[in-house]
Amino acid sequence: MTPTTFPIVLSLSLCHLLNDMMQSLMPALYPILKTNYALDFGQIGLITLAFQCTASLLQPLIGAWSDRRPMPYSLPIGMGSTLIGLLTLSQAHSYPVILLAAAMIGMGSAVFHPEASRVARLASGGRYGLAQSLFQVGGNIGSAIGPLLAAFIIAPRGQGAIIWFSAAALLGMMVLSVVGRWYAARLGQRTKKAAAASTAQPLSRNRVIFAFGVLVVLLFSKTIYSGSLTSYYTFYLIQHFGTSVQEAQVYLFIFLCSIVCGTVAGGAVGDRFGRIPVIWFSVLGVLPFTLALPHVGLTATVVLTIIIGIIASSAFSAILVYAQELLPGRVGLVSGMFFGFSFGLGGIGAAALGELADRIGIEAVYALVAWLPALGIMTALLPRRRPIPLDPAPRSAV
Repeated sequence: MTPTTFPIVLSLSLCHLLNDMMQSLMPALYPILKTNYALDFGQIGLITLAFQCTASLLQPLIGAWSDRRPMPYSLPIGMGSTLIGLLTLSQAHSYPVILLAAAMIGMGSAVFHPEASRVARLASGGRYGLAQSLFQVGGNIGSAIGPLLAAFIIAPRGQGAIIWFSAAALLGMMVLSVVGRWYAARLGQRTKKAAAASTAQPLSRNRVIFAFGVLVVLLFSKTIYSGSLTSYYTFYLIQHFGTSVQEAQVYLFIFLCSIVCGTVAGGAVGDRFGRIPVIWFSVLGVLPFTLALPHVGLTATVVLTIIIGIIASSAFSAILVYAQELLPGRVGLVSGMFFGFSFGLGGIGAAALGELADRIGIEAVYALVAWLPALGIMTALLPRRRPIPLDPAPRSAV
């Protein structure tokens, strides 16, 4: 086993931080956009849908293409699309232009995530869960920082202040250009033996398809519930407890920080004890806390969302690495599918929950979605045989 190339993994994590920080400005801006453009919850949900469905539809296609034709320098190109989306959003003066900007930011995610996930696995030295969790935690930190920056930079100065974040996109493009050169240098290092091994499949085709179906259901449970917190938690706090916009965004930041802690723990524990125990604990184990959340006061709500964030976030790295091991040699396709499913399900869920909130109220929505983690019982249907990771690792570390 080769050593983990931490400079590359951490560079990807940094760029994931920058990428998701810029993207998380979208939900953090929702209260501002709702006021400025007199939007209802349904229209807010459509903004999320425009962003996440663009990412969802393109990611599997880009991932499958890059399995056959790796694209090392697509990483800075994806960051460039996010840059264009941010610049457009900062100058948008109508709802359709806001939707276009959201779609451009989603396109940046579609290009960035599958290839960056592949490079993280290539640099992992066999510690796949740790590498994916470190890569993922960068995105979680970025998602946590975004609302805080929106609260203290954009909220006082207005929508045009978004343009300041273009510097982050430019920094990401420079770092990803260096990562792309490292990646390109290692594409020719795969031996014929490793390439042949990567086509092997440890489980039958039907079992793999069935396992993928179960994983998608589990991802549905996790993503829709997490999306309800990310998109509407601030509105819930404002309406239910009478907090200010800035206070609500600080509480959202605290929740997103808890996701960072759970993500790192989930990857490391999955490498040591296996992916299925982590999935069990993460998806089903969060149920008692989600059921209690709609019935407690403000302080208890903050505490419960921290617990929920830690437990629920530990699942994604385990689900992704488990799926990659089901289809060895198709890392780009699998990463694109699961990042894409995550974005797409989140977008559909945000739009649907927004419409539902307009009809029954945001408090009732949280009482309803609290039951989604019960779908975690389907973890029992996953194949117990541990898939063998057969995709090649780089010969040497930097």
